[in-house]
Amino acid sequence: MSDDDSQERFALGFLIALIALLISVVVGSVVVKRVGGSAAPKPAATAVASNAPAAPAADAAATDGASVRVENGVVKFYFASAKADLAAGANEALADVVKGVAEGKTAVVSGFHDTTGDAALNAELAKQRAFAVRDALKALGVAEDKIELKKPEETTASGSNAEARRVEVALSAQ
Repeated sequence: MSDDDSQERFALGFLIALIALLISVVVGSVVVKRVGGSAAPKPAATAVASNAPAAPAADAAATDGASVRVENGVVKFYFASAKADLAAGANEALADVVKGVAEGKTAVVSGFHDTTGDAALNAELAKQRAFAVRDALKALGVAEDKIELKKPEETTASGSNAEARRVEVALSAQ
């Protein structure tokens, strides 16, 4: 009889532990959803290098987050909507620009913006983004007189709004 009692106690304890685990999982997932995200943090930004021409940066700027790409020697920083924060990997992406400046070239920084919202605010935000890239170059040791801030003739870009929110850095032989 005592053998049956100990087996029943074991089964009952196991069942209670299983129910407690199930409740913990359900409560945990509800808490995570209410806080506003998944349990794993999302990467804020990505850096991608490519020498091949890409489709209009669909993969680089498809999301509303910051990212950076190097395409044919041009560093392209993509920005989240209404933000001027540089993507992670900015310093690595600018390494060839810093080398080029050390060889006597000039870094040309151009800012673009999307067509949504107020045009004057967008132009100011494009300028702040270009300043953020300029400041990153200065932090990497590039002299301010070797950085040219150039407003492009057409500041709005074709394609998606995410693609349009960008700053490009190219080297010039000036």
